[in-house]
Amino acid sequence: MAITAAVPQITRTRLSGILTLPYTQIVFVDTPGLHRPRHRLGEWMVEQSVRALRDADVVLLVLDAGDGVTPEDRAAIARLGGVRAPALAVLNKIDRLPPGEMVARLAAVGGLHAFAGVVPVSGLTGANLDGLVQAIAGLLPEGPQYFPPEMVTDQPEQALVRELIREAAIKSTREELPYGIAVEIEEFTRREGKDLLYIRATLHVERDAHKKMLIGKDGRMLRAIGQRARGDIETLLHSRIYLDLWVKTSKGWREREELIKTFYPE
Repeated sequence: MAITAAVPQITRTRLSGILTLPYTQIVFVDTPGLHRPRHRLGEWMVEQSVRALRDADVVLLVLDAGDGVTPEDRAAIARLGGVRAPALAVLNKIDRLPPGEMVARLAAVGGLHAFAGVVPVSGLTGANLDGLVQAIAGLLPEGPQYFPPEMVTDQPEQALVRELIREAAIKSTREELPYGIAVEIEEFTRREGKDLLYIRATLHVERDAHKKMLIGKDGRMLRAIGQRARGDIETLLHSRIYLDLWVKTSKGWREREELIKTFYPE
């Protein structure tokens, strides 16, 4: 449900995923990364993350096994000192580690904080994901099951659609443009008498030059974004959709509180 892309700080809001097993139910909350903000949007993203840290029963700090411990990782670890919940360090991308380096890398991470555990995984191959789930379940306090077993997220459909459109735009473009894209869902209605959901969305960018890039020559880029997003949205909603995309220049929107709240309502 969260965007995956080869650029950092791409997650902007808290997104929840629900895993129900015979012995436990875990609600995963994916947050923006803890980073040094460069604009009001960045400050808002960090606020979202800090709030999630305060509310969590278990904190997962996901580190890239191939990168070593970066200054950004150390800054995030420093924030854990004021968190009441136990923390697990999750060392991802272990499939990229050269043979024989695993033990040393785990020891290096474990020495940085009083982690409840350091868990090596590979999101790509699925290696040890079951072990991670067991480690989390072992730290969770006992409590009621909050969601029905078939439920996989508590996010509104429009929020998920917004992220899928933004993901399609990010993967279709490059350079600095991904950071300046916001998506606003302006209409989300089922057409009467038709098995068709009409979605009108506007992609907001900060510069006219970026608007031209998103539209592309003869509208080709915007059509490509729409085609990429449409399939993902139809799979998510189990419905045929008509996706109507527009592009608008909203100068300096990342510094404008009212636009941030419009694009990312809480």
